Amino acid sequence: MDAIVWMFLPAFVAVGSAMLSYYIMQARMDLAISKEKETVMQVRTQLTSQQQLMEEKMRTVEESTKRKSMDEFLGDIRVEERHYVKESKSLFMSKKAMILQERLYFRNLPLSNWVEHEMVVEEGNDIGRMLKNASVFSGSSLPGSEDMDSARLLSQAR
Repeated sequence: MDAIVWMFLPAFVAVGSAMLSYYIMQARMDLAISKEKETVMQVRTQLTSQQQLMEEKMRTVEESTKRKSMDEFLGDIRVEERHYVKESKSLFMSKKAMILQERLYFRNLPLSNWVEHEMVVEEGNDIGRMLKNASVFSGSSLPGSEDMDSARLLSQAR
């Protein structure tokens, strides 16, 4: 019986050592996996926050680019204006009329035909004020002209 105990004792100790080492290695592996999961979650949160930040930056860049291109476009639109005085005489009366012609341009391309206004000039009227009030393409009638200076456009057209 002693011989059988001495024969199985090393096998029993080997099986016990193997089980002990298996459980220790399993605990180490679980710890390593949990640390790895934690770092993966941190990297994922950083990536999602960076992605959101990049999307926001892209939106702001697109908006500023659109705004800048619209400002450049509106800066290229101008009004060309010309006027002259026409006097028509009939038998009993003579009539003075000022003819105002305006045309809308984009760079050097005309966007409209000449728009013509005929205004009767009476003695004592201010011609400059009549020109301002009669303009089809005045600052208040152009779209988006709240922030544009119509005097600048008119001075560029002349």
